[in-house]
Amino acid sequence: MTRIESARLVAAQLGVLATLGALPDLPDGPRLDRAPTPVHDVNGELLLWRIGTCGGRGYVDIAAHPMMGAPLVAVAPEAAWDPEALLDEARSRGVEHDELLFVAYSFPKLAVRYLLGGVEVALLELHTWEPVPPVRADLTEPPGEFERWSLLDELSPEARRAHDERYRQRMEALTHLADALHVDEPVVRRFDRKIVEQVLRPRVEALELQYSHRFADQSSCLGLLGQETSRWSAAASAQMVLDFYRYRYDQERLADELGLGTEENPTGLPASRDFDVVRALENLTGKSLTASMSTSPTFAEHRSEIRANRPVISFVPGHCRVVTGYTRTSSLLLIGASFAALRVADPWPPRAGVVTRWENVDTIVCRNTVTAKVTLVP
Repeated sequence: MTRIESARLVAAQLGVLATLGALPDLPDGPRLDRAPTPVHDVNGELLLWRIGTCGGRGYVDIAAHPMMGAPLVAVAPEAAWDPEALLDEARSRGVEHDELLFVAYSFPKLAVRYLLGGVEVALLELHTWEPVPPVRADLTEPPGEFERWSLLDELSPEARRAHDERYRQRMEALTHLADALHVDEPVVRRFDRKIVEQVLRPRVEALELQYSHRFADQSSCLGLLGQETSRWSAAASAQMVLDFYRYRYDQERLADELGLGTEENPTGLPASRDFDVVRALENLTGKSLTASMSTSPTFAEHRSEIRANRPVISFVPGHCRVVTGYTRTSSLLLIGASFAALRVADPWPPRAGVVTRWENVDTIVCRNTVTAKVTLVP
């Protein structure tokens, strides 16, 4: 499947989602074949194409590898994306090189790889320009907060087979969808809703965190906070949840509670200590919040928490974020064209603002989740 054909299918899918209101923030008219930025895996294989949608504001990630699990990886309608400016800044770092590549050093976090004669001489994290540490010695342990790891190499054989089959099914269904809607170019456009309903007979459900359960006249209410170091995504995520419940703690205090060092000498939260976030949420609220952890989270669990108007801390390999909404579109006539995504408030990149994007659940590798609710007095 060529890049242009993949872009055509994703454009058709995004057009349908915009038409149905499943992703209402999408602009109309962006071409998905203009100035695509290749993003590589740590192992060197091409992972995805990132395509800006509106003059440096917003992007779409399209899979370049079937192990991503679906053609459409993520949509970030408001995120800044200016690859040329980033490469110019990379060139100013004083590292001798003859080639620069964007690399997902800990997916979805990005770095720039400096090559000289085809050999890596540096791997610097975007925005902080800190050197990314090497691959951990013990690959039986999950990756840490700030280190490189290969999304492709660390997929289990079972996960590889599942991702490959799901990707194939999605491509077949989206090909049928694009042909039925007469999408000839990789351009995102809204369709006549009646035609979409004839082709799909869709059902749409979408919700974001609100100030109250009176959803009709409320807006999203989770404060977006960036992590203050490359290793404090857990502290930033806990801070966002505590802010949601109106408990005010700065990130340094949360890092101290979680044992993450200082801003000058930070450490990450190992995967074996994810449960420490549960304890921190309860301890810092005097147990006014009751927190719990799920070790096998599903989309249904995320949906249930958002419907209860509660944010979800999501642990993925080497990183931590907060889920603030969901969208799901199902089809009675074309099952493979169904779509489900989570709205993620990502505290990365450090000191550069928060990225809010919709991530396709087909492509997310979620390790654990932590949720909290108000403790009720019996």
